[in-house]
Amino acid sequence: MAEVLSQKEIDALLSAISTGEMDADELKKEETEKKVKVYDFKRALRFSKDQIRSLTRIHENFARLLTTFFSAQLRTYVQITVASVDQIPYEEFIRSVPKMTILNVFEVPPLDGRIVMEINPHIAYAMMDRVLGGRGASVNKVDSLTEIETKIMSNLFERGAENLQEAWANIVDIDPILSEFEVNPQFLQMVSPNETVIVISLNTQIGEVTGMINICIPHVVLEPIIPNLSVHYWMQSIKKERQPGEIEILEKRIKGAELPVVAEIGTTEISIRDFLLLDLGDIIDLNAHLESPYLIKVGDTPKFIGQPGLVGKKMAIQILDTFRGGDDEDDK
Repeated sequence: MAEVLSQKEIDALLSAISTGEMDADELKKEETEKKVKVYDFKRALRFSKDQIRSLTRIHENFARLLTTFFSAQLRTYVQITVASVDQIPYEEFIRSVPKMTILNVFEVPPLDGRIVMEINPHIAYAMMDRVLGGRGASVNKVDSLTEIETKIMSNLFERGAENLQEAWANIVDIDPILSEFEVNPQFLQMVSPNETVIVISLNTQIGEVTGMINICIPHVVLEPIIPNLSVHYWMQSIKKERQPGEIEILEKRIKGAELPVVAEIGTTEISIRDFLLLDLGDIIDLNAHLESPYLIKVGDTPKFIGQPGLVGKKMAIQILDTFRGGDDEDDK
């Protein structure tokens, strides 16, 4: 079992150092003199730091997607960020979650095994309250969820988990499917207690309510795609995205795109009162001389200077020069 100091033990340790009973320099010296590194076989480290960083990037993207999704669904302030990504035994994960919480179990074909999304009850109830038209108030009565509350929550988190597909798209194409909805972690036996799992903790704020969303991914799920979590694979996948001839096809499509071209004779400003009083035969001064060159716009951007004329029986404009003004010179 992992040893965790209580607040009382931490205070006693700090007090001993401050009173001189323990010397911090001696503690540092003892630490540097250790030549044997303790390794806990029950807590096997199966993922490298490089792979952990890749998982962190994936779920940072997932957190952004979830933020957008829940903001639209709940119509309130939502902020979700990655707090930590750790590899721990499954038993330790189960001990860390509350006795009564919201547990969504997903299958992720074509990968084997299942993953768990654990949502703090305060967050879950705040979400449900918003869905039902409330202000996002939170209560904690997980042990007495009604069928309607269970259905609302499971539907909301099932649709939220669909963003996993987009977040994992560069690594593997998965299809998350909600298979179980539990409230007691003791009834959730997915893998053996000593199995290594990745736990992604997400700081979540819904309105004024804060809490955690934890995603537990067993090693057995990630095992087939572990090589894909390396930086080398990410760089290769970026290169593969650019297919031969893609640039030529893109250039061809851009050249075929249509843009409005407008020759602007002149401009003026009038009051709303004068505009409302305009009538047939009224003349508006455009503040431009008849023989002055016209400004030619492509879209809304000034590009050329030209003069009017005729081609056959059709009106036309002849380009005299390129318009030079401000930052537009860089767009020529």
